[in-house]
Amino acid sequence: MFNYIINKFLYAALVLFGVVTVIFFLFNIMPADPAKMMLGDRDNAQQLEMINEKYHFNKPIYQQYLLYLNDLSPLSFHSETPIYDSFFLLFSKKGFCCVIKAPYLRTSFYQKNTSVSSMISSSFPNTIVLAISAIVIALLLAVPLGVIAAYNKDTWIDRLISSVSVLGMSLPSFLAAVLMSYIFAYKLGGLTNLNMTGSLFVIDDFGSGERLQLKNLILPAITLGIRPLAVVVHLTRTALIDELSLDYILLARSKGLSVSYVIVFHALRNSMTSVVTAASGWFAGMLSGAVFVEYIFGWNGLGKLLVDALISVDFPLVMGIILVIATCFIIINILVDLIYIWLDPRVRVN
Repeated sequence: MFNYIINKFLYAALVLFGVVTVIFFLFNIMPADPAKMMLGDRDNAQQLEMINEKYHFNKPIYQQYLLYLNDLSPLSFHSETPIYDSFFLLFSKKGFCCVIKAPYLRTSFYQKNTSVSSMISSSFPNTIVLAISAIVIALLLAVPLGVIAAYNKDTWIDRLISSVSVLGMSLPSFLAAVLMSYIFAYKLGGLTNLNMTGSLFVIDDFGSGERLQLKNLILPAITLGIRPLAVVVHLTRTALIDELSLDYILLARSKGLSVSYVIVFHALRNSMTSVVTAASGWFAGMLSGAVFVEYIFGWNGLGKLLVDALISVDFPLVMGIILVIATCFIIINILVDLIYIWLDPRVRVN
């Protein structure tokens, strides 16, 4: 198990290296001049030279790439005193030093002197809350509906649940967000008391501080959970129907156990591996795929921050967000592999 986890982390490092490489060179082949975009109408030759020197835009692209990798690496080398807020000096000799530090994502191009890490850390909790709420809503509704559909196979109940799940799978998130906002916040706003836009924390009317607004979570969480709900319903139904036809289920039924007992305590657990795969994939995807939902509902999460960064061509911020999302994907995949072993003893790690 230890070797398996080590191999997974080595694989994760290679994946992150590939992500950094591809995104870095894609951004650097863009025709835009980031130094001029940062200065706007106030640019002049002296300021442009200072910006190019500060952000290494005046160096060849391969040197910029190596400098960026050096900033990201926990172990970095420098010819002068590092600019990081906190680091541990391993050694220093004749103008050369080696330090251990947290990955440095640099500062935003447009929000001067604001670190990318602080901008991400302020938005990331909102996205986590939204993603967890959406996947919990989806699972709490989808698994029972899938069980009901499998138990009532080929009846009108099964056909109704299956038809609704197909409709949910085919409904784009941005369209669902617009419809939910229009119907439940605009047309029925007097009854629901829900806002069309708003984040988890909002500034109060007197500007004295932030207030927690849980009601702003309802519509984006339900909207984001529609498609995973539909997928999990279909997977639960299909997996459970296959599981109920196996020999050990027939043996349990021959012992006089009720159908409901056999489903809940025998078949359901063994049919959950595909559901866990889908749920984990959707949860990881929500961290990046919530862009439209967050933007339409004005939810201050990673998705909205990513759109703003792309519009302003804020390269360090885009890179930082993509790296955080890729890291979340990798961590979730490792956790899912471990959950497989707990759910199904037949699964073994080679």
